[in-house]
Amino acid sequence: MSRVREAMIVAGGAGTRLRPLTATTPKPLLPFCGAPFLEGVVRRLAAIDVERVLLVVGADTGPFEPFVSDMRARGVDVATVPEPVPLDTAGGVRAALDQISGTFLVLNGDILTDVDLAAAVAAHHAARAGATLVLTRVPDTSTFGVCVREGTRIVAFVEKPAPGTLPGQDAINAGTYVLEPDVLGRFPIGRLSFERQVFPELVSAGVHVEGWVGDGAWADLGTPQRYLDGHRLALDGALVWPALDDVPPDANGIRAGGDVEVAADALVRGPVLLLPGARVGSGAVVGPHAVVGQAVTIARGARIVDSVLGPQTAVGDNALVQGVITGVAANVQADVQMLDGAVLGDGVVVAAGTHVPAGARIPHVPDSGMV
Repeated sequence: MSRVREAMIVAGGAGTRLRPLTATTPKPLLPFCGAPFLEGVVRRLAAIDVERVLLVVGADTGPFEPFVSDMRARGVDVATVPEPVPLDTAGGVRAALDQISGTFLVLNGDILTDVDLAAAVAAHHAARAGATLVLTRVPDTSTFGVCVREGTRIVAFVEKPAPGTLPGQDAINAGTYVLEPDVLGRFPIGRLSFERQVFPELVSAGVHVEGWVGDGAWADLGTPQRYLDGHRLALDGALVWPALDDVPPDANGIRAGGDVEVAADALVRGPVLLLPGARVGSGAVVGPHAVVGQAVTIARGARIVDSVLGPQTAVGDNALVQGVITGVAANVQADVQMLDGAVLGDGVVVAAGTHVPAGARIPHVPDSGMV
């Protein structure tokens, strides 16, 4: 068999570095190219005939239930597995092992990749491995843990080696695994780390741990800058992502959903994604590298560059929004200037004429929401 029927997605991270966006939405459910990031991950799994997906989440499964219902309506059996207390990267997966019937995939809920999952599974079976780690090559290993291989088999892990100290070893753990249940089942239920415990101990015990190098894109979305960089990768066509596949680009790299209105004298510079119901006013400039969410309104003369605007956001006349992320229903009023790295939480109102400095993070204030 060169396929798997089941997968787990580790999706319980607090997303602290992405606040205030994650104050109201779990990190794996933040929109990526207009749809929840997890939707893209689940759709990629369904494309290789995975039939059942378990989401290992935190103590509160409630925020994930609408997503689960939506995926089930699309024909994918998705269920949540609560993690009442944090159990590190592997503990929640180990605790849910009794729900797994055979070889399974494990993915991280905040890693953007289009690695060939079917090829990784095939390599796992061909090697008769107990565990297979998908690896990615990096030019500088000094800030990563390196997976040392003999042939394709992992024989050691070296943390942050200085440049040149491990010739020919440039592959790091990309956070996607193919596992046999019995190799994980040898560890006790409780707090458990894939990186610090599971894989090093399997290698030490002589279990065949395969290292399969994928050539797909790979990016961590865990900070505002990385979130923007991930969108840039996707818009530039550097990776394949389901939500973008739904909206093909025109010759200028502009992707537009249904019911989008762009004024005749507005300038839209690709690559850009305009989601359904977006409105771009007279003289406005949008792009490059902009994602304009559903029902977003961009008023006369506004400029939106290298930014992701959440659904129902409003941008006022002559506002400058550059390198910015907004949550749902943010209101950026006329003549505002918002610069690189600024992040607005859901419902935040930025008063007319305000200069929001680079890197500012503005949470929603329930009693006023006004900046």
